[in-house]
Amino acid sequence: MIYTVTFNPALDYYVKVDELNLGRVNRANDSEVLFGGKGINVSGVLNNLGIENTALGFIAGFTGSAFEDGLKKQGFNTDFIRLKEGMTRINVKLKSGCETEINGAGPVITAEAIVELFNKLDKLSEGDWLVLSGSIPASVKADIYQQIMARLEDKNIRVVVDAAKDLLMNVLKYKPFLIKPNNFELEEIFGVKLSGADDIMKYAKILQEKGAKNVLVSMAGDGAILVTEKGEVLKITVCPNEYLHRTIQSGVYINADCRRRLSWPYWDIRPKSRIIHERTMDKVL
Repeated sequence: MIYTVTFNPALDYYVKVDELNLGRVNRANDSEVLFGGKGINVSGVLNNLGIENTALGFIAGFTGSAFEDGLKKQGFNTDFIRLKEGMTRINVKLKSGCETEINGAGPVITAEAIVELFNKLDKLSEGDWLVLSGSIPASVKADIYQQIMARLEDKNIRVVVDAAKDLLMNVLKYKPFLIKPNNFELEEIFGVKLSGADDIMKYAKILQEKGAKNVLVSMAGDGAILVTEKGEVLKITVCPNEYLHRTIQSGVYINADCRRRLSWPYWDIRPKSRIIHERTMDKVL
């Protein structure tokens, strides 16, 4: 079973306005609400690929109820922890020429709620996958991913980490099965400017030396490069941008699909999703 954890999920409210006039009443041309959070997005893609998974995380208030109900209507299997105070955040994505984002603050996650999460994770068993994806709210200790991996270290669980900078680097000593920085995050981690595939492979291998087994570096519409624990270097090409529902999702699609390919021989699997139009994995070296 694959489990995803999202510490700070959100209702993403997309609003389209032809011309935004600050300080005046504006009328939306179009709007929609989507259910966001990196772990939630991963669960959604896995669902599209026909792979059973459970979404873990924290919800609160009436927005949390709407969030959970909406996911269940879409066929998600959820096991959320309900917080007693606050509300699941709302992120506003305003599209008027360019896209402007206003991200809400999430609810306070208490120490008791973290213990409840630990109790759920303690039930994972050998062969399970755990996806730790995205940032963590200010109310949670910065070493939470390390705490989780240390707690599960002896259970032979494949852990995937999709996070930035210190949140990612600090877990490498626990030898995660897969990490997924994007190319900009890789530049930030090492303080360099990447000039191409050779540089990406170079720094991905350094991350392996620090403990990661497989390193997937996503490059938005340019696909991704995967350096495997067997020494293979593979190029993943994704569908054209017009097939992606939202700009934030290309890395998530690559991430979920890579886990699928690392779980089973990728030549035996056929995508079941209509969202992912075309995907190839070709050797770079």
